[in-house]
Amino acid sequence: MRLSRYFLPVLKETPSEAQIVSHRLMLRAGMIKQSSAGIYSWLPLGYKVLRNIETIVHEEQQRVGHIPMLMPTLQSADLWRESGRYDAYGPEMLRIRDRQDRDMLFGPTNEEMITDIFRSHVSSYKDLPLTLYHIQWKFRDEIRPRFGVMRGREFLMKDGYNFDLTKEDALHAYNRHLVSYLRTYERMGLQAIPMRADSGPIGGDDTHEFLVLAETGESEVFYDSEITDLTFGEREIDHDSHEACQAVLEEFTSRYARTDETHDEALFNQIPEDRRRVARGIEVGQIFYFGTKYSEPMGATVQGPDGKPVPVHMGSHGIGVSRLLGAIIEASHDDKGIIWPEAVAPFHVGIVNLKQGDDEADAACDALYAQVAALGLEPLYDDRNERAGGKFATMDLIGLPWRITVGPRGLKNGVVELTSRRTGESEELAPEAAIAKLKDHFAAINLPGKGV
Repeated sequence: MRLSRYFLPVLKETPSEAQIVSHRLMLRAGMIKQSSAGIYSWLPLGYKVLRNIETIVHEEQQRVGHIPMLMPTLQSADLWRESGRYDAYGPEMLRIRDRQDRDMLFGPTNEEMITDIFRSHVSSYKDLPLTLYHIQWKFRDEIRPRFGVMRGREFLMKDGYNFDLTKEDALHAYNRHLVSYLRTYERMGLQAIPMRADSGPIGGDDTHEFLVLAETGESEVFYDSEITDLTFGEREIDHDSHEACQAVLEEFTSRYARTDETHDEALFNQIPEDRRRVARGIEVGQIFYFGTKYSEPMGATVQGPDGKPVPVHMGSHGIGVSRLLGAIIEASHDDKGIIWPEAVAPFHVGIVNLKQGDDEADAACDALYAQVAALGLEPLYDDRNERAGGKFATMDLIGLPWRITVGPRGLKNGVVELTSRRTGESEELAPEAAIAKLKDHFAAINLPGKGV
């Protein structure tokens, strides 16, 4: 992609309505445009990052055997009346009537709809366990939408639902989701800490939220500092093994980590004082086990081994896909702009031509572009007739992981400049050496779209 042909409406000034870093930088980098309060158009650069995040979520869900599907955004109120949640959910639900005067709603979540699908097609315990998920736009009419995509009214979310014969099997599904989520967030360059949380309108007794520590987080969190030393890494887990998944759950949840809603001061004070931490966190996902809360009132039963009907045990598991984009920026930026982790970056390498129109510089940039693309990476070539300072400022703002700078002076010496956005370090290398370094660097990164 050549920048002269791309739609990248960057802003020099920060819009006054942007209160936090991610909102400011997303607006300045031309990633989003507000349509109405809490609702945004995703412009090309933002949309590319959003799709990378979505692809990683899909890959990690399917790695553990979860099955993708897609449900509609509009739902019948009758299903929610069956579960008892239609009147209980509150004003955050957008209620609608169609031309036949039927009560509808713009789905804030899909427990009722997935339960209806399940009860219509599954009748035997032999078809269990089953986990279905989708990534779909949701709407919750926040009383005060703010902070850009971090607390919007319309948002993209992955929500998955497990159906199991017993509580033991359903808790294994819970643990399996925790394992999957840890790997998902780490692939995106985030440390998301599982914290005991409140179940809210979803219901159920077992639930953990995944929070990214950030000063702008909406939740106050309390935790043992030892938990920040844990990483999931590249370990291989047998996702069908109850013992293996339970061990990961215990490893990542045995230390104190809770949101303000479930905080227990007495338990917290049992932690050595030098390890007690109070901070703020951004919620990027949550897992729930709620047993038969929906299956019993909605008649989602299967024939058990003894031939008798048994209500299935269920859980639901969400990841805030669009919210993650804001969380990544909050966790990874500097005073110049965004610093994208490689796996979610909209482009992997920026190529800056210092003298557009110079035959040698133009040819070198074209060759580098082809070589970067041949590595399976996406380059963005700044071929505009702009000053070098403006080109560098744009590249720093949009946060591409690497920049190759090409100019007549360097080419006379047989070199280009390779710069890391994260460290700021630059080195002069022969063009083929710069490409070789990029190849080695990205070989160790599990980029989206390359499978699991």
